[in-house]
Amino acid sequence: MAVQQERKMVTDYGDPAVTGGISVFSREFDKAYRYDGNDLGSIYSPEQTQFRLWAPTASEAKVRLYPNTESESFEEFVMTRSESGTWVLTVKRDLDQVLYTFVVRIGSNWNEAVDPYAKAVGINGDKGVILDLQQTNPPRWTPDKPSFVSPTDAVIYEVHIGDFSLHPESGIQHKGKYLGFTETGTRGPQGILTGLDHLKHLGITHVQLLPVQDFAKASVDEEKTAATGKENLQYNWGYDPKNFNAPEGSYASNPFQPGLRIRELKQAVQALHEQGLRVILDVVYNHVYDGYIAHFTKLVPGYYLRYKKDGSFSNGSGCGNDCASERFMMSKYIIDSVVYWATEYRVDGFRFDLMGLLDVDTMNEIRRRLDEIDPSILVLGEGWIMETELQAERRANLQQAGRMPGIAHFNGELRNALKGDIFKPDQTGFVSRGKGLEPEIMKGVVGSISYNNEVHGFASEPTQCVNFAECHDNHTLWDKLSCSAAKADENERRRMQRLAAGIVLTSQGIPFLHAGQEFLRTKGGMGNSYQAPPAVNQLDWSRCAAYQDEVEAIRKMIELRKRHPAFRLKTAAEISRHLRFEPTAGAESAVAFTLREHAGGDPARNLYVLYHASSSSQTFSLPELGKWEVAFGEDIVTELHSGHLNVKGIGMVVLSNFL
Repeated sequence: MAVQQERKMVTDYGDPAVTGGISVFSREFDKAYRYDGNDLGSIYSPEQTQFRLWAPTASEAKVRLYPNTESESFEEFVMTRSESGTWVLTVKRDLDQVLYTFVVRIGSNWNEAVDPYAKAVGINGDKGVILDLQQTNPPRWTPDKPSFVSPTDAVIYEVHIGDFSLHPESGIQHKGKYLGFTETGTRGPQGILTGLDHLKHLGITHVQLLPVQDFAKASVDEEKTAATGKENLQYNWGYDPKNFNAPEGSYASNPFQPGLRIRELKQAVQALHEQGLRVILDVVYNHVYDGYIAHFTKLVPGYYLRYKKDGSFSNGSGCGNDCASERFMMSKYIIDSVVYWATEYRVDGFRFDLMGLLDVDTMNEIRRRLDEIDPSILVLGEGWIMETELQAERRANLQQAGRMPGIAHFNGELRNALKGDIFKPDQTGFVSRGKGLEPEIMKGVVGSISYNNEVHGFASEPTQCVNFAECHDNHTLWDKLSCSAAKADENERRRMQRLAAGIVLTSQGIPFLHAGQEFLRTKGGMGNSYQAPPAVNQLDWSRCAAYQDEVEAIRKMIELRKRHPAFRLKTAAEISRHLRFEPTAGAESAVAFTLREHAGGDPARNLYVLYHASSSSQTFSLPELGKWEVAFGEDIVTELHSGHLNVKGIGMVVLSNFL
């Protein structure tokens, strides 16, 4: 009932007299109330705290200060109207650790909301917290990062904070917490490497964390988690954003201490950096958890979200609402937030959830601002083509990739070609004996660039293409193969899984792996596990122990990619110059290509790559480029001699020559 009352309350868009009759929905609103300053939110010093709130439609605004999370009593201070629809206040005393909210009068209603710019929040994110952020920096907190140059040098590994360490045999003490990423020397069943040591041994370059932006209490109640001490009481992926600039508290060792979650996330970033691993944050700016009661809506109703002509929320996200990134102050907010995470937490990349719902101009400005900080920061996202109340040509999706240089998109075409349609569990893909998919695999091989009239995709450059076979969404690859290739025995399905990884890791573009893919991760056939219990989602380190040969195969593939820059070409021009598809003479389920003349400065003069998805024995003619040697895939090579390669079984073969 309380939520319904709040939802009714925020349908009032304010007294038109406050804005001189300019509607909050009009284009003129942005012109009249555009604020370019960098001081929104609260700015702390021991002597004073300055507050600035953007709320043009409010007729009054106040700041409430609370002594602690539980307190219902507060001090209230009246704010003064200032430029461009902002309100200001300075409180001249030390407010370190004090909680606060903004209160605005919209029409006849008073709305209390968390500061959208709050960098720290109390339990469950219901109040902002004023902090001296310098005190949240861990020892050895330096700007030093692992060296990195080109996006195509990356090997991304996606993992959820909880999944990483919750398993009883993970050997990790801080289970389900940020600090789980700081532990070294952890061991699992049969003494295998786990946690951070496992990641380093695998050879990946970037760890992509599922959302750590503070998410809604309805997803995970931080108070209950803290009270019980049982990390597995509740589980969620975190795509329910509530406070965009503050970390989620359930991953902290004590969510009741506002600064601790900040410090411990920084410790995790620092520990990964010290092990030579960069960090990507999965960020969710395309929607809010609940459009009716979001802080944005309470403070400036009607502005921050998209609406249909009938007044209902635009819902391309499927989450009930879409953020209006095309509006200046929403765009500014997203850009400011990304820059804040990049500078305060020193992260190395951002993966944008449902990026196709955001607008091109905002994404390009994000890229420009990050380039000013560190050009090696990666920007990638889901550029899916989705409907939303924004002109089609303005949507930051795959169709607009050519207008967004330096921004990468997930290659859903290659994913589906590899394993079959993700929404059709029984459908086969190239690796599982699907027919006629070779052209789609070839598109992936070239990083989805325009290679020729037959082989072309969405990317202008390979740096815009993220190749993958599985991610947190939908069935894991192993579960998909268990459905689509049910008649194959386990050994054949393992070969299919390896081949899919091999294609991802030897194609041009940016390779992406899902945590546990290296040991045949299963979720018991569950396709959407966003709130399934940890028993379904956690990385099963006992399974990792049982499939160490699979782990070693992926490690060797990553090592192969790192050893040969020919697999990591930086430009479309290089790919067109050095990559040539080779005839497969009518062989079934096969794609072959060469990378010639020291492509990308490769130590090998030429490389020959064969993707063989057939169980049968087949023979392939080799180009006469010198004496070939097996660099990978000797397990399926039955004969290699001048001009011919014989293989049997599913797998990938890489040949090299140095003459």
